[in-house]
Amino acid sequence: MPGFTKAINAILASMRGEDEREFSMTQTVLSDPVLTQKVLRLANSGMYSAFGQRVDTVSKAILVLGTEAIGHLALGLKLIEELARSSPDSALAQVEMEKAVLAGMVAQQVAASAATRDPEEAVVCSILHSLGRMMVTFYLPERWALLQAQGAAIDAACLEQLGLTLEEIGRATAEHWGLPRNLIGAMRSIEPSARDDHFGHEDWLAALGTMSTRCADSLWHDDDDGNQKVNELAASFAPMLGVEPDRIMGAIEKAKVEAASDLTIAPLAKPAEKRAKAAAENRKRAASNQILMSGVAEMREIAGSASPSQMASMALETVYRGLAFTRAFAFLRNRREGKYLAKLALGAGATQLLGKLSFDDIYEPNVFHAALTSDRVIFIENAHDPKFASKLPGWWKEQLSSAHCFVIIPLCSGGQPAGFIYGDWDTTYPSIYLSQIEFSLLNDMRAEVVRTIERRAQMEVVAGRT
Repeated sequence: MPGFTKAINAILASMRGEDEREFSMTQTVLSDPVLTQKVLRLANSGMYSAFGQRVDTVSKAILVLGTEAIGHLALGLKLIEELARSSPDSALAQVEMEKAVLAGMVAQQVAASAATRDPEEAVVCSILHSLGRMMVTFYLPERWALLQAQGAAIDAACLEQLGLTLEEIGRATAEHWGLPRNLIGAMRSIEPSARDDHFGHEDWLAALGTMSTRCADSLWHDDDDGNQKVNELAASFAPMLGVEPDRIMGAIEKAKVEAASDLTIAPLAKPAEKRAKAAAENRKRAASNQILMSGVAEMREIAGSASPSQMASMALETVYRGLAFTRAFAFLRNRREGKYLAKLALGAGATQLLGKLSFDDIYEPNVFHAALTSDRVIFIENAHDPKFASKLPGWWKEQLSSAHCFVIIPLCSGGQPAGFIYGDWDTTYPSIYLSQIEFSLLNDMRAEVVRTIERRAQMEVVAGRT
């Protein structure tokens, strides 16, 4: 992990106060966009939100969180980044690295359930618990393969072959990097027991790191034996951690959900299923884009002879099929009535809504008039976000509120709106996004409709003159 040594220098300098602490840490955080986002997210999380209003600057986040908490967050992030970036050829090394990340996830959830002020410190300590194993698998893969052949006696075999235990290798590496003493002091395995009078915060971190590392090893294969072992670990470490076994198990379940999303090779993450699902989604998306492209091509072929209403009908059908909308409507502007009226509809129950979907063309501060005024395709990812409620008109809330997300495709000619196409997805589509390719195809399609509208307007002007 050669890059990690360089990455931590500025972080450690800020934590030690070698420069003006707050300003130095602010500079360090702002130099990394990912770290900046994580710091602001943490400062606005439920754990720290009681300290004040919303935090929008790193400087205020540091005042809320403290340099120690942010330093630990940065160390954990940089360590995980380096593990991911290294991508060693050895499958064994990848397993150990993902187990270390999984241990960090377990520690974070358990520490949060224990109301620890700085759960990011627990994350770093738990990842570092596996540092010796990672160093050996990364730099000495042949030796690691021999050590694994020893089974449960792997640490004794390591001492015999290398002269150091895995724990000693990890601590020596951390000392060489100059990591804080409290982190190094917690890089030790301890057996579960009741707390004594000398039990301190460093001992608590060591206990959590030990349990989290062992949990990660048991959770890895996502089988019944491993789950039983995790239950036993939770029960045995609960007195030392001061957290009820049920709460520990609840925290571990949250970590498992996070791991299933973020890890790549762990059986717990079911990567084969994820890859198959991603491949199926890509195939589906490619087929959908082909529908959009074919529809645009057909519209171009008949543009010279088709009427605006025919082109709008083709556009509506194309987007309905290509984007798999739940419902889709074509709205046309009636200048005499001063209204936008839904004239065409596709989807279950959509036709019955046609007579109920209309609104005045006088500008109002809502998302529909915003789309028509700006002449831009607008995609609303979560129509039920409370912050967005004021942007939705009453007619939409009354008739179309079952939609989870929707798209507005304005049709403007000569700077004046002629209508728009609307399509939505209900809650059976939990995660929708539009790619740049899809936005481009939607704009191509609406350009064909607009050209037909403009051509018809020119013909009417000529006819009026003659």
